[in-house]
Parts: sequence; C-alpha cells; structure tokens
Amino acid sequence: MTGSAHCGLAPYWSQRLNKKQLYAFQSSERGGELFIDYQGDLTYITGKAITIYKSHFNELLF
Repeated sequence: MTGSAHCGLAPYWSQRLNKKQLYAFQSSERGGELFIDYQGDLTYITGKAITIYKSHFNELLF
C-alpha cells in the first residue's frame, strides 16, 4: 500500500512544500526509500521494490 498512499499524499506535500520532487522514508520493519516526482496529474515513484503479490486480470466482455 505504500505506493498508493504516496500517490495520494504527493499533491498535498508538493503544494505545501512548493516542491515537485520529494523524498519519503517508510519507517517500518522492512523500511524503504521512495523518490517521488509529482507532475500535475501524474506521480512517479522510484526506489527498490519487492514483489509480494502477483496477479493477472482478464477482461470480461458482455
């Protein structure tokens, strides 16, 4: 959930700090560093990641 939370927080902190590029640290057991680039309607997040769940969705046609 880290990525989705930071996508929601990026517009707020970008405006509050008047910055487009942000750095975030996830303070948890696994920890993590995120580099966030907020560009209007788009939020780019980079950093190291570990896949913990993988799925495939099929489009249903009616």
